[in-house]
Amino acid sequence: MAVKLVARLLLLAQITQALRVTRRSLAGAAGALATAPQVTNAVRPPEFVTQQPGFTPTKSGLQIKDVKEGTGAAAATGDRVVYEWEGYTIGYFGRPFEKKAGLKGGDFEGEKDYSRFVVGRGEVVPALEEGVLGVREGGVRQIIFPPELGYPMVGDQRDGKMADPSHDRVGPKPTSFSGSRALDFVLTSKSDNVDKTLLLNFKVVRVDKPGGKYKF
Repeated sequence: MAVKLVARLLLLAQITQALRVTRRSLAGAAGALATAPQVTNAVRPPEFVTQQPGFTPTKSGLQIKDVKEGTGAAAATGDRVVYEWEGYTIGYFGRPFEKKAGLKGGDFEGEKDYSRFVVGRGEVVPALEEGVLGVREGGVRQIIFPPELGYPMVGDQRDGKMADPSHDRVGPKPTSFSGSRALDFVLTSKSDNVDKTLLLNFKVVRVDKPGGKYKF
């Protein structure tokens, strides 16, 4: 009996010692976790936009590709441009936020509800203001641009706060709810994984000169 009792006491002592070691280890690990430096958010690359094949870059960062040469009057500052357009979140899965019935880069036949803006008044994004210059009536051009040339934001565009949420002041404005949602998802994103580069595909239908036939 005495031998069995001693053996049990020795076993109990070993178990108690093991528990003490385990508790100390856990406490140490918890302390290490508590004092470990916090991982900061990934730093956004300084430039998302990369050169696209077939596009010509400008000094501003705009990329231009002429799909079809026009034959009419060329757009210049002060002119009113009547145009039709398509828009894509090319940096984020290429989702359309404005899509026409015609083939991309085509003549957009059958479409009657055109958009309009006067070049130089800030009625559209800077990328389109620059990109439309020199395009003749009937011409189709594609432009790719970074957020700095896009829709206006409050403060740093990375914060995802739009200055014109309805896109009424600065267009072009998507004509459908789903299109606005697709565009706004990208513009308001704060994620470093969302590239806010956009692509516009537009056709100049008519160029109205100041004092010409079409008053504006």
